[in-house]
Order: sequence, then structure tokens, then C-alpha cells
Amino acid sequence: MAPKAEAPAAAAPAAVFSGSQKKAKKAAGETVNSRLALVMKSGKYTLGYKSTLKSIRSGKAKLLLIAGNCPPLRKSELEYYAMLSKTSVHHYSGNNIDLGTACGKYFRVGVISIIDAGDSDIISRPLE
Repeated sequence: MAPKAEAPAAAAPAAVFSGSQKKAKKAAGETVNSRLALVMKSGKYTLGYKSTLKSIRSGKAKLLLIAGNCPPLRKSELEYYAMLSKTSVHHYSGNNIDLGTACGKYFRVGVISIIDAGDSDIISRPLE
């Protein structure tokens, strides 16, 4: 009967652990938005496809954020240019409406390139 007493004790921490994973994942998603808000206040950035391509080609972009519903051909082109210029890429979990809202804008944003992070640590710490 001793093994039966240990089995429920092992199952209880697993349930607690799965709940903490969800909280950690939600907090990670909010940190991307809060870091992005800090970049909008104190850093330099470009919004949109054409200006992002210009900043990548000139070598000024440090990080790309691509919306989840960006067309596949456009996404692969941005990733290719970023690979050539050694720029890191983050795929934003939400769509272009969510990315625009996270930037504090009232319009849709498909891609954003961060040129200077300002007070934010969005470039130095990896995004999740």
C-alpha cells in the first residue's frame, strides 16, 4: 500500500506545474508587448514592409518582428534579407492587428524593424 500513497503525491505537483507553465507563457507574451511599448517610447523603429526592407538593406535593423498572418512569400523574403544582414527575427504570435495595437498604433502593422532599442532590452534578451 505504500506505493499507492506515493502515486497521488506525485500527481499533485504535476498539476501545479502545468498551471505555472501557463502563467509563465502568458507573462512571456506580455513582456514582448511591454518591451515593444518601451521601444516605441524611447527607441528608433520603422513600421511596414518597404521601410523595413530599406533598413535591412542599409544594415541599420537589429531585430525584425513579423506578424503571424504575414503572407508566406513576404515572410520568407524578409527572413532571407535578415539572414544576409545577420539580423535576428522574431515571429510575433498575434496577427497584424495585434502587432499594431502592441505598437500603440490604430492601424495594422505587418512587420516592424527595430533600429535602436532605447531603454528596452528587447534586442539583448531573447524573445519567447
